[in-house]
Amino acid sequence: MKNSPSFFWPDRRTLWRWHFFAGLFCLPFLILLCLTGIIYLFKPQIEAAIDRPYDTRPTAIAPVPHEEIAAALKSIPGAHLLAYELPRTPQSAARVLVDRRGDAIRVYVDRNSHALLKTVTEEHRFERIIFHLHGELLLGNVGSVIMEMVASWTLVLILTGLCLWWPRGEWRFAGVLWPRLTPNRWPRLRDLHAVTGIWVSLFLVLFLVSGLPWSFIWGHALQTAQHNVGRVLSIQDWEIGAVPARDVIAGRHIIDPHKNNDMDMPGMDMRTQAVTSMPYDPIALDLVVQTAEKLNFPAPVLITPPSGEIGNWTVRSDTENRPKRENAIVSSTGKIVSRSNFSQKNAVDQFVGYGVAAHVGQLFGIFNQIVNLVVATGLLAMSVAATLLWLRRRPPGELGALPSSYSPKIGIATIVIAIVLGCLLPELGAALIVLFFTSKLVRRPDKY
Repeated sequence: MKNSPSFFWPDRRTLWRWHFFAGLFCLPFLILLCLTGIIYLFKPQIEAAIDRPYDTRPTAIAPVPHEEIAAALKSIPGAHLLAYELPRTPQSAARVLVDRRGDAIRVYVDRNSHALLKTVTEEHRFERIIFHLHGELLLGNVGSVIMEMVASWTLVLILTGLCLWWPRGEWRFAGVLWPRLTPNRWPRLRDLHAVTGIWVSLFLVLFLVSGLPWSFIWGHALQTAQHNVGRVLSIQDWEIGAVPARDVIAGRHIIDPHKNNDMDMPGMDMRTQAVTSMPYDPIALDLVVQTAEKLNFPAPVLITPPSGEIGNWTVRSDTENRPKRENAIVSSTGKIVSRSNFSQKNAVDQFVGYGVAAHVGQLFGIFNQIVNLVVATGLLAMSVAATLLWLRRRPPGELGALPSSYSPKIGIATIVIAIVLGCLLPELGAALIVLFFTSKLVRRPDKY
């Protein structure tokens, strides 16, 4: 028994069933992730195209930032300032971000005439909608939990797929490392699914791992783990679950283990406290803007007003390439009080920052976008091929899964891997426990 490979590894039928059901659950979501991911991948280019009319204005002559903000606030009754986005060029319109009853609104103002050009709610911007659809299915934290479950089972899909892909008997390259060139389209579809899956699986694992810290359950588990280590580490500059755009703009999404952050689980609303309206000195704003222009932070650069009694302003880069982000605390006189950059962050935040920057295609510029596009396209092709193969092979009116054997060979290696993954991925662990006990209750010996 101990000399048998099945003692350590599951039989092929068991592997196939796990791969089949994991794929049946994950594939619709993976196709959605590919499509939305490809769109979000080109966020800089898409947003530049959308905002082109507001970046080709007449050159600003002697602009006065506090007057631009005053014009924006006047156009949105009952609003208060969230942030002022530093214009990227002399031809760019002013972007003023205001808060009105909990909604962040972006106001475009002509820098010469102070005329209102456009207003748009941040949550309704095209790329923001794609962002929520990609990570939360537009369902908030409930959607974040669903996508975290999808990520967990996609790892199962990858592991079982690798085992099924591994050649049995004589090794051959065609159909293993590259698709077979055969006139029969079904072997071509099989190879498109299997071979493409091998080449994109490593990148897919990196995508999944880099996205987990943003998810609701895994992200909070990481936060709690760091908190229990001794508060040596802190989580900065990335959101956990669904965070309103208002709080991201104001910097209220930053989670500090040194503080008591609310984690209200009932209803999974997780709304942060409302951003309070603080009066600010218009002359101080102009001085802070002058200082911010000299810092040369990567765009977009957000200038947020004081939130306490000290009266210091915050200037921070919000670039998607997170390792390039910098921030500074500036006094009301325009003097730099402190300045920090990515290299000063803790190891966890740096790891997440590099992962997210690569995930959204901004770590290596256009090359990163091309690589991610190839991976996403490959994953999309692999998913479509798997769907077509399933539709062809399944009997009419049936699901098409191989029947389970009475004594499935699980293997010690499978049990060990399941325990490790279940500990690292709480949702997967809970699902495996439920499936185990369900299978014991549903199985009827008299059927065998």
